[in-house]
Amino acid sequence: MAAHLKKRVYEEFSKVVQLPQEEAPAKKLRLTKPSKSAALHIDLCKASNPTDALQYLLHFARSSVEAESVEGVVRILLEHYYKEQDNSVRLKIASLIGLLSKTQNFNPESILDDTLNTFNTEKSHQVLAQLLDTLLVIGTQLPESPIVRHRLIEVAYKHLSDTYFGVRNKCLQLLGCLGNVDTPLNKDGQGLVPAVIGDAQSLISDYFADQDPRVRTAAIKAMLQLHERGLKIQQTIYDQACRLLCDDYEQVRSAAVQMVWVLSQLYPESIVPIPSSNEQVRLVDDSFGKISHMVSDGSWVVRVQAAKTLGNMLQVSPHFLEQTLDKKLMSDLRRKRTAHERAKELYASGEFSSGRKWADDAPKEKVDTSAVNLIASGACGAFVHGLEDEMYEVRIAAVDALSALAQSSASFAEKCLDFLVDMFNDEIEEVRLQSIHVLRQISTNITLREDQLDTVLAVLEDSSRDIREALHELLCFTNVSTKECIQLALLELLKNLTKYPTDRNSVWKCLKFLGCRHPTLVLPLVPELLSTHPYFHTPEPDMDDPAYIAVLVLVFNAAQSCPTMTALFSDHTFRHYTYLRDSLSHLVPPLRVRHTHTHPFQTLGPPIYSAQLFLQQSLGRISTIHNLQDPGAQDLLNFTIRDLQRLGELQTELAGAADFSATYLRCQLLLTKALQEKLWTMAVPLCLKHNAMATAAAKQMLEETYKLEFLYSGLENRQVATIHHVRLQAKALQLVLTARTRRGVEPLISVCEKFLQEVESFQRLFVVELPHLQESFVGKLLDLSPKLSACKPGELVKILQTTLRQSGFLNLQLPKQVQRASATIIEPTGESDNPLRFTSGLVVALDIDATLEHVQDPHNTVKVQVHTLTHTSCLTAHGLACQIEVRLLLAYSSSRLCKAAWSDSSTEGLQPAEGATEGTIPFGKPVKVFIMPKPARR
Repeated sequence: MAAHLKKRVYEEFSKVVQLPQEEAPAKKLRLTKPSKSAALHIDLCKASNPTDALQYLLHFARSSVEAESVEGVVRILLEHYYKEQDNSVRLKIASLIGLLSKTQNFNPESILDDTLNTFNTEKSHQVLAQLLDTLLVIGTQLPESPIVRHRLIEVAYKHLSDTYFGVRNKCLQLLGCLGNVDTPLNKDGQGLVPAVIGDAQSLISDYFADQDPRVRTAAIKAMLQLHERGLKIQQTIYDQACRLLCDDYEQVRSAAVQMVWVLSQLYPESIVPIPSSNEQVRLVDDSFGKISHMVSDGSWVVRVQAAKTLGNMLQVSPHFLEQTLDKKLMSDLRRKRTAHERAKELYASGEFSSGRKWADDAPKEKVDTSAVNLIASGACGAFVHGLEDEMYEVRIAAVDALSALAQSSASFAEKCLDFLVDMFNDEIEEVRLQSIHVLRQISTNITLREDQLDTVLAVLEDSSRDIREALHELLCFTNVSTKECIQLALLELLKNLTKYPTDRNSVWKCLKFLGCRHPTLVLPLVPELLSTHPYFHTPEPDMDDPAYIAVLVLVFNAAQSCPTMTALFSDHTFRHYTYLRDSLSHLVPPLRVRHTHTHPFQTLGPPIYSAQLFLQQSLGRISTIHNLQDPGAQDLLNFTIRDLQRLGELQTELAGAADFSATYLRCQLLLTKALQEKLWTMAVPLCLKHNAMATAAAKQMLEETYKLEFLYSGLENRQVATIHHVRLQAKALQLVLTARTRRGVEPLISVCEKFLQEVESFQRLFVVELPHLQESFVGKLLDLSPKLSACKPGELVKILQTTLRQSGFLNLQLPKQVQRASATIIEPTGESDNPLRFTSGLVVALDIDATLEHVQDPHNTVKVQVHTLTHTSCLTAHGLACQIEVRLLLAYSSSRLCKAAWSDSSTEGLQPAEGATEGTIPFGKPVKVFIMPKPARR
């Protein structure tokens, strides 16, 4: 008993203290990278011949070097540079030094002295040229250091007398990139460099007469480099540059053309003398004549350069400009003395008429036209020569130059019109297309005559669709002189419509603008166009005829500005107007016509300002919602979405803004329905249907956000931030549902980490818009960001669920202009019963003609989807026709920083935290096409 008691006492009163084990301090590891310089030194020491050394250097050039290792690598390279006897190896080492000096975050000034020391022992001209190129790279990396710049200029000046042209070229290039026009002084008033090398312009201009044409070219380019750096070139080199226009080598002449143009822009009003005469002209006029003369140069490269340069000389005098369109030298460009001056000269010489011989007192002066012309005779008709050149590149350059000059001078545009119209018959399609585009650009300053219009309309027979559509656009903005021109244009366009039915929409659009621009010319043609008679009823035309619709489009658009035209309409014309106004509202304008006994009409279509006011009022009502769970919020969202959809259907000008707003509100409505309070308080097995509905809503919200971001253009930074905010709400809802159902594929912790990364990325990308998002879902999350990063996944899910339900409604601020991308497939129409036949196992081509509107970069983003509606392989053996569905898709990628929010300077270089999300968005109605595979022949 005592023993038992003693045991119990020990059990109750004994105390065991367990001391925590002291954690061993963690071992710190230091990761060291292998030395690049040591590895390079070992490799170069292993080289037994120059070929091996070159191989090691080439291999090293393909590897990256950190900024802290560059200086050591350069030391190793220079050490082997002095030991190496082979010129090619030293050349490669010099090239590598220049390449290493471009390393990011590396200051190349630390290797400047060592690089300059290599010039003391180098004898190879090729290596010297490469070393000078390396100095040029170093100098451009240190533009703010005048001491370094002048040290490099001293080296360039020292080697300017080298016998190798490559060395002189690099020296001139170094002077052009680093030299100054004025000599800088130090504190003592002494020049930092000798005065003879202080002025880079005088040094460079001395080499305009170098014996090597490559050096002359480099000298001109160095002078142009001084100009590009903002240094003012002196006018004293103008005569030298003009002499170089007659050089024997085309590279020199091409560079001289640029030099003369630069001087003409710097000193346009300076007066220069005409050789062999007492006349003077403006420098810009003189240079224009000299460059015009180069359009007849023997090298087509120089001719292209000269033609392009003429288009940039907009300050030239009109009479010099017009001379380029006439091959004959105009008399007013040659100085002619008056009769009084000639009589005064005869009086001074003491010679008088004896009267014995007819006209013995006529002036006996001999005029040398090549000497006293104010413009060189070879420059006369410069554009005529350019447009008739054998090289199509010269013709295109001449057409572009005419466009630039004609846009600045209305009188010159009238004179060059015939020449541009003649280019419509060029043998090269690119020249014809460019001529049409140029005439379109100057169409506001010209009016086509009937003979000119006849030549223009002949291009409608061209087999190229690009040519025909460009001509349709030209006719949209061209003025014609007579009603016969309108009749001729309509006739040719109808022929075009018959020969190329796929041009239907383009022809209709052309006639719409043609009618709007010439209502008074269309008015006398209305009875003939509509086949009306003052006494007899005429048969009603077929409304399915595209040619008749084209005529009606022309007439109705002309009637918009001519109220008296509607009195000439017959009864069936009014009915056809009603039909076309509903079916082709973008081509037929609203008309105000008088009441008739059968058809009272009013002005159709609400004014645009009323529709804009309605849109603003609808969005204003939505702004009263403060929380998604407020009573009546869902009903208000439903009604507003319905109104906006209807507004987009009725008013095409506001379709983009209305659809954008409706899609955004639809996302908010989906989120509101998914966050019903009663259903979230139930157990998961009791509300499986609600979970499925919420999952579908989150998925649809994500799809809608990608449509909002990539299907609409004209969005500003505020709208892009709002779209990404909705996307974060959808992803938060998906995360909550994943944790609620426990059916997620990925572990919950990885999903939470990914979501937090997206929140952080949103904060970086849209830091400017964060003040506008304080009461929103993201604003509340950013306030809790320190807590979110430390909490467990379960706690994070609860916070997200609570924040989603308590976050305020984020109002939508529409930008000034929102456009929705759209696509309309014209061909195939999907109405043909004739199947497309092809042999089984072979490829069949399906031509797709579609109209794209408001699509950015269509060549890379528009895709074609072909969907097989039936199992083709089963029908192949039987030879039965089956259907395929063709539609256009808009491809997108979230990694493209193409929106305004991602192109901000504050977010430059940032990438979204999430992986690149790619997909496609359907943005056009599909078309069904019949195909019939035929069995393969054996």
